[in-house]
Amino acid sequence: MTEIPRLSASELLALYRARTLSPVDAVDALVAHIQRREPELCALYAFDPEGARRAAEQSADRWRRGDPMGPLDGVPVTIKENIATQGAPVPLGTAATELAPTLHDAPPAARLREAGAILLAKTTMPDYGMLSSGLSSFHKPARNPWDPRLTPGGSSAGAGAAAAAGYAPLHVGTDIGGSVRLPAGWCGLVGLKPSAGRVPIDPPYLGRVAGPMTRSVEDAALLMSVLSQPDARDGTSLPHHPIAWDDLSVDLRGLRIGLMLDSGAGMPLDPEIRDAVERAARRFAQAGADVEPVGPVLTRAMLDGLDDFWRVRAWDDLSRLPPGRRERVLPYIRAWAEAGADRSGLAVMRGYNQTVAMRQGAAALFREVDFVLSPTAPAPAFPADWASPLNDPERPFEHIGYTVVWNMAGNPAVSVNAGFTKGGLPIGLQIVGRRFDDRGVLAVARAWEEMRGEQPDWPI
Repeated sequence: MTEIPRLSASELLALYRARTLSPVDAVDALVAHIQRREPELCALYAFDPEGARRAAEQSADRWRRGDPMGPLDGVPVTIKENIATQGAPVPLGTAATELAPTLHDAPPAARLREAGAILLAKTTMPDYGMLSSGLSSFHKPARNPWDPRLTPGGSSAGAGAAAAAGYAPLHVGTDIGGSVRLPAGWCGLVGLKPSAGRVPIDPPYLGRVAGPMTRSVEDAALLMSVLSQPDARDGTSLPHHPIAWDDLSVDLRGLRIGLMLDSGAGMPLDPEIRDAVERAARRFAQAGADVEPVGPVLTRAMLDGLDDFWRVRAWDDLSRLPPGRRERVLPYIRAWAEAGADRSGLAVMRGYNQTVAMRQGAAALFREVDFVLSPTAPAPAFPADWASPLNDPERPFEHIGYTVVWNMAGNPAVSVNAGFTKGGLPIGLQIVGRRFDDRGVLAVARAWEEMRGEQPDWPI
């Protein structure tokens, strides 16, 4: 039972099929584990051990009959709190939200329930998901299991902490500029930002995707096989077609891989992270890939334009709040958004047009390469009580240069662990593919897992 927090979803399913483990045993062990770790890590919202145990008993009965309801029957999961689940309020990480039970599951939650997954809890996030940390006016700040003095990253903060600490094998986050990949990188996880439209989401908006956060590529692919099922509520979703998520084979020989060490704008790259990514690139070259340096897509004008656009979008939300509620928003986020009130319509339009320029630049790059390797973030995890690596609302996006382009361009991108700093902190390697080649990105990530070899034990 003490090993259950270390088991993958695939391993749990194999044990259920062999009838050597029951979903009830799994849930009971994970609930006990969560109750030990959660006071320190603060990863969860709407934790529901009683509901999870009832669902586990129903799953156990189906497995006894040999009639599982779906590919994840009995597998415990968490879902980021901004993904609606029936009956639970959606605070969006902020004390400014008026809480009311949600009437319906959003698409990712609906797909998980249909597949038989057991929802243990929602996971915490910062105000409106607009930070790369877990700092929040509503939740306690989430902490990194590798070093609880530090942030797990964000905005899928609780998901990153919960995954690394072994709360469950499968976790779903959301990402509009790096919010799945950054915590995955800082927590040593696999975090996939799918192609735009691959996973139906509600509400959809520019750059927003939902994606898996797991401890292995195999589990991320298993979760994608469920999340990518169609849902008509998302008018931006891709037409559904079968993808062989269980086939992660790839021949690296002759693949054209670009090595992007310069993000084009923002924070300088930490030398230890540079070294880890360069080591990974050499391993790909030794395996037969054609690895060549490539320049950045991002420019200073693009990053600043994106800041203008998102400040005004955030101010649009905050300006609708009564003053008393607006004052409850995290001061960092409030200061950042209020500056959007001074941006002109022309500045906003120019900012939006920079997203088009990112898309064009990404398309030009992928005419020359099949995949791109880069760091996930330019620096290791930072203090848990900081809002961002620079902790400055006037410079909020300086750390997302490697990640945000792929949200705006729509390309799939995955963070997978590249190694550790001398201080024992995980380093994220980002692998980016052509639009819609989500399976290919996971296959290359799986090849890297095999080349990388065994990792230190998880901080469970």
